[in-house]
Amino acid sequence: MKRLYPLLFISVLIYWGCEDKKEPPTEVTLWGKVYSIENTTNLGLSYSQLTGSIPPEISNLTNLIFLNLSQNQLTGSIPSEIGNLTNLTHLNLFDNQLTGSIPPEIWNSPNLLMLSLGSNNLIGFIPPEIGNLTNLRELNLYNNQLTGSISPEIGNLTNLTFLRLDNNQLTGSIPSEIGNLTNLVELNLFYNNLTGSIPPEIGNLTNLLVLLLYNNQLTGSIPPEIWNSPKLIYLRLDNNQLTGSIPSEIGNLTNLTKLILFNNQLTGSISPEIGNLTNLTYLRLDNNQLTGSIPSEIGNLTNLIELNLYDNQLTGSISPEIGNMTNLTHLNLSKSTHRFHSTRDREYDQSD
Repeated sequence: MKRLYPLLFISVLIYWGCEDKKEPPTEVTLWGKVYSIENTTNLGLSYSQLTGSIPPEISNLTNLIFLNLSQNQLTGSIPSEIGNLTNLTHLNLFDNQLTGSIPPEIWNSPNLLMLSLGSNNLIGFIPPEIGNLTNLRELNLYNNQLTGSISPEIGNLTNLTFLRLDNNQLTGSIPSEIGNLTNLVELNLFYNNLTGSIPPEIGNLTNLLVLLLYNNQLTGSIPPEIWNSPKLIYLRLDNNQLTGSIPSEIGNLTNLTKLILFNNQLTGSISPEIGNLTNLTYLRLDNNQLTGSIPSEIGNLTNLIELNLYDNQLTGSISPEIGNMTNLTHLNLSKSTHRFHSTRDREYDQSD
């Protein structure tokens, strides 16, 4: 019988070991609902009236590919544990009340295709590690309180099609490396505190449809490369300190529907080639230092709804070709104006 004691002792140890070993969880509870850890790949809870903070336990859903918690009332900071979701391709936390800085772990999410953290109260800066997200297609960080400069490493994101950093407190210049993003369709950097000149490398963005840099402190002339952006439909550079003239090459932007350059220090005359922009609906060149006469070719812009040229130093008579603009609802050509309505309910502002 004594020989059996060691075997019996070993059997007891094995039994105790099995009792102490805990099976990993198979479920996680989030906002009162139970989710399978193994089978949950898509978690879409936008417009779900979610409140409170994002629970760190969300990182247990290790197979998650799509996470959308947008347009709720979530508060607190973004948990760093979200960085553990290495299979994530879409992270959308847009339009909540999230605070704190963006956790550095997010910048090391190798599979992310879309990152949308806009319309929150996020602070801090965008670090060089943003350049790690080389698969990213959409980056939306607008309407926050982000500070610091735009890192040159953003030029690594060569798959980007949409870049929105507008409505923050970003400073410094626009890095020339932004010209590497040749797949960009939309670039929005407006309402920041950006300084320096517009980099000519923006002209490399030949797929660009929308370029919005208004309400910054940009200086220098508009780079000629911009006038060779064949697909542009919306160009807005107003409320900066831009100088120089609007060249004849402006006539190359034949797809443009909105050209808004007011509140700068632009000089020279309005080029007759502006008449090539027959798709224009809005043209605002007001509050500059433009001289010369209004070219008769402006009458070619028959789709114009709004034409503002006031607060310049334009001379000469008003071209009768303006009468060709049968869709025009607002025309303002000078500082001292009076208004009247025609039988077509168009509003005119003209010299006294």
